[in-house]
Amino acid sequence: MKTYLDQFLQYLTLERNASRNTIASYRLDLKRYCGFLEADGLRLPDQVTDAHLAAFLRSLHGAGLRARSISRACSAVRGFHRFLLGDGLARGNPAELLDAPRTERTLPDVLSVAEIESILRQPAPEPHDRRNLWVRDRAILEIMYASGLRVSEVITLRQWQVLEEQGLLRVVGKGAKERIVPVGGSALRWVERYRKECRLFLLRRGASEDALFLNARGAPLTRMAIWNIVQHYAKKAGVAKDVHPHTFRHSFATHLLEGGADLRSVQEMLGHSDISTTQIYTHIDREYLKEVHRTFHPRS
Repeated sequence: MKTYLDQFLQYLTLERNASRNTIASYRLDLKRYCGFLEADGLRLPDQVTDAHLAAFLRSLHGAGLRARSISRACSAVRGFHRFLLGDGLARGNPAELLDAPRTERTLPDVLSVAEIESILRQPAPEPHDRRNLWVRDRAILEIMYASGLRVSEVITLRQWQVLEEQGLLRVVGKGAKERIVPVGGSALRWVERYRKECRLFLLRRGASEDALFLNARGAPLTRMAIWNIVQHYAKKAGVAKDVHPHTFRHSFATHLLEGGADLRSVQEMLGHSDISTTQIYTHIDREYLKEVHRTFHPRS
């Protein structure tokens, strides 16, 4: 089974162009699945039955996994068996009717416009910061809020992807899908200032691979670096909410909808392949409307 798993992961990488995160998640879930089957004496896909799949689900529940994790594992198992059938490695697909547990969709935390503006004002010159890293940090925060980028898209953003004259970003998202996202003048001005006052100095210290945002050694930033930047300035601004890079993305989408943007446009800017993923923000918008009603309506 592990041999088949390796072939499936190679298929995801080369033919489906799946992201590293997706492949890592599938590898983890399917190693558990293949180990479960082999412990039961199953070595070939055609030996797997509905009863084995049901037993595997029970083992996940027994291990204390949350519904979201079990649902992800079910998705991995279904994809694995579809691949085996499609490549002629199995005669049937026992996972065709495999049902994942229903997961509750939680509303993400969203910052108010005032909270966002407070965080954006926090980067400032510091006595020992000769490299003007605060300018870089402000540019990062501005770009994240102005365009709703995922943290992976921020750290892989290249200089050529910033189209200053057109006021656009060419973003390479999940599955190497490219999209065009408008970006406001404030963010672009801070990016330009960062390039002039900070990036040129950092560039002399390392190999940037043309990455837009660099660390103190001249190398591209990591996810954790962006996380630390966001946490630092949110704490400095006195924001009590749990703020992380994705919070900026949620806030970007919510504020657009509150301002009257249509859902299809927000879907395009976020890079969601399915509009149902974007529709979660309409629920946030409804909560905002209810709060406005509670606050201002005389009979509320």
